[in-house]
Amino acid sequence: QVQLVESGGGLVQEGGSLRLSCAATGRTFSVYAMGWFRQAPGKERESVALISRSGSSTYYKDSVQGRFTISRDNAKNTVSLQMNSLKPEDTAVYYCAAQPTSSYYRTANEYAYWGQGTQVTVSS
Repeated sequence: QVQLVESGGGLVQEGGSLRLSCAATGRTFSVYAMGWFRQAPGKERESVALISRSGSSTYYKDSVQGRFTISRDNAKNTVSLQMNSLKPEDTAVYYCAAQPTSSYYRTANEYAYWGQGTQVTVSS
């Protein structure tokens, strides 16, 4: 098993930046593909950025491509999401997720382990 704890959320103005971090403890971090998901009120949880366990492959939701960057440090057991040029529609609770597989899955129900979430609010 792995335990995940997110940090770095907050309130930011449109056009601003935030960096989310997810710290993992437990089983060897490098066996997990990792993902950042988000859920806005009344909406389904959606994938935002995903990364393979080696870090060699990434995926981004179309609407965040070019603005968000996912990265991982297997030596420090962390995965991060750098979010630039934030928009009000990025407002949501952001979750870190892990699944023991080499590549990544795009749907939330494929991930077994989740953090508690961190709120990101972008004001216009």
